[in-house]
Amino acid sequence: MATAPYKVYVVVDPEFGEKLAQLERGVPVWIVDSPTNKPVVQRFWNEHPNESHLTGITAFPNWDSLSPEDMLLRKLDRIELHHGPYSANPAYSVIEVLGTQLTAAAKNGLAEYGFDEFLITSTGFVAIRSK
Repeated sequence: MATAPYKVYVVVDPEFGEKLAQLERGVPVWIVDSPTNKPVVQRFWNEHPNESHLTGITAFPNWDSLSPEDMLLRKLDRIELHHGPYSANPAYSVIEVLGTQLTAAAKNGLAEYGFDEFLITSTGFVAIRSK
């Protein structure tokens, strides 16, 4: 039986809030820290104190001057460091982005990390690293 690919959620929607509870448990989430998201993230940290960065939630600063797409691009290095081949075996091969559309810049930025398949969703997109 094949195992599910290692996936990471990246939430760049500052109004995501309670939708965080709808994401698959045990899948790492990187979420923008905002007034709407912060209390939900803190509640999840309190309710699940034993989760690590590999299974839990990581909040990152909300740079008001950046678009959601630019926030994603700015975090890719850090996500790769924590979930890529230097930190995980196997490395993550799926990244589901919530809160921004797939643009040429996002596609190019993800391609630098080997992501070569892209699927549009109603809330963002999924990028897959097939190699």
